[in-house]
Amino acid sequence: MDRLDNTIRPYAWGSTTAIAELLGVEPTGEPQAEMWMGAHPGAPSGTGRGTLAEVIAADPERELGAASVAKFGPRLPFLLKLLAAGGPLSLQVHPDLEQAKAGYADEERRGVPADAAHRTYRDANHKPELVCALTDFDGLCGFRDPLRAAELLDALGVDSLKPYVDLLHARPEEAALREVLTAILTADRDEMARTVTEAAAACDRLGGDHAPYADIAHHYPGDPGVIAAMLLNHVRLQPGEALYLGAGVPHAYLNGLGVEIMANSDNVLRCGLTPKHVDVPELLRIVRFESRDPGVLRPEAAPDGEELYDTPTDEFRLSRYVLPAGTTAHDLTLATPQILLCTAGSVRAGEHELSPGTSVFVPAGEKAEVSGTGTLFRATVVA
Repeated sequence: MDRLDNTIRPYAWGSTTAIAELLGVEPTGEPQAEMWMGAHPGAPSGTGRGTLAEVIAADPERELGAASVAKFGPRLPFLLKLLAAGGPLSLQVHPDLEQAKAGYADEERRGVPADAAHRTYRDANHKPELVCALTDFDGLCGFRDPLRAAELLDALGVDSLKPYVDLLHARPEEAALREVLTAILTADRDEMARTVTEAAAACDRLGGDHAPYADIAHHYPGDPGVIAAMLLNHVRLQPGEALYLGAGVPHAYLNGLGVEIMANSDNVLRCGLTPKHVDVPELLRIVRFESRDPGVLRPEAAPDGEELYDTPTDEFRLSRYVLPAGTTAHDLTLATPQILLCTAGSVRAGEHELSPGTSVFVPAGEKAEVSGTGTLFRATVVA
């Protein structure tokens, strides 16, 4: 197995302390948002044999196994991350696989440059994802019941929000959510900025269920996404709890440290809380306008101490092992590729001693015996 040398991404929303504290190093003073583990071309992990992307490309079947290559092609189909949100990420949705393929083909046919700011589809893949909290972790996930959203907006006492409140009361669920989100995203920018400012002051004054939106507005003053965010469920994960984000579900992470895993894609359609391009017509085509429970996941016990976060996605499978003192060695050998990430304690994986924040890549079929005292996350595929 290969010890991984991983890149930390300095996005502006990142925490200045969380990843450094996990690694046991001094903070740099700059935001550290994500640490990437995998073979994504944007920042492939390093190994003693070259980058993980180069290692896999040299012998895909040896590294990934025949079953994974047959199902997903000669690439690692997932990206594992440490995600440290010091402020809200953009409000966003992801397409399903058919939508991604069609959207990518259309932009290629129209000659939209791959690096253009207004490009929507960066690849032809979908981007389901799962985030598991390592600390208290706040996020937004899926639409609220329209009547509950109406109550939240109405309590602000902002006259310019009254038409949205009326729509949420008067229309069937799908139509209500679609019409209100459309109105928010297509409103006059100056008028919406004034509405957001007034709403933010009311959220700050009211506190309680409104408090998260006051904080969002502090980070993104005047952004229409502040009002759009109030249509969504706010959820706070406790350590060990997780959220699964499928296609078409609007979401945003607000604050906290977690382990995130996703299909290897860069396809993001933004709804707000961002200075980046918002493709409103395409966004409205992709979003699933239905209220839903956030669906907090808790790990399910599997054989040999494994705790599995069950999802409907084959590109990734995330589980964890909590190894108490005196635990005998676990054999984690699989016929599929694995990344093992330590998040607490000290764990030995093969010849490698892993401390919090360190990880290894285990080729398919390679002996993978782990021992020690701590917490280990395992990322692999369903092939």
